[in-house]
Amino acid sequence: METEKIYRGRLIDHVQLVVRDLDASKRFYRAVFDVLGIEIGGEAEEFFWCDELFVSSITSKAAAGEPTGRVHLAFQAKDTAMVDAFHVKAVAAGGKSHGTPGERPYHPGYYAAFVLDPDGNNIEVVYHGPAKRSVDAIEITF
Repeated sequence: METEKIYRGRLIDHVQLVVRDLDASKRFYRAVFDVLGIEIGGEAEEFFWCDELFVSSITSKAAAGEPTGRVHLAFQAKDTAMVDAFHVKAVAAGGKSHGTPGERPYHPGYYAAFVLDPDGNNIEVVYHGPAKRSVDAIEITF
């Protein structure tokens, strides 16, 4: 596996999913990443990775022989069309709809869709609405 950059100071360094059927997961995540405009970073017989997501088979040395439990991962979209496309492509690639595209009550402008991957992980793609100013973060009050 190659490492292009190491980022310091992040809350999440990386996430590993251990899956039952690596080929099914690869088809699913390739479709998702294609919609998001992100390329697979690398792959081998027992794993593949993209950005900070590492997906491996149960037989991978990194897996310890057990699949991971169900997780929720949310990826950011550039617009609502990307969310819509994610839902269509992810379901076509073997996922199961877990929430059609639409506005959610989390904050104004929160537009998301949810699809269960082949292992039942809840994969979300979300668009937070247009930026009101030139910043990389928005402030939300709970």
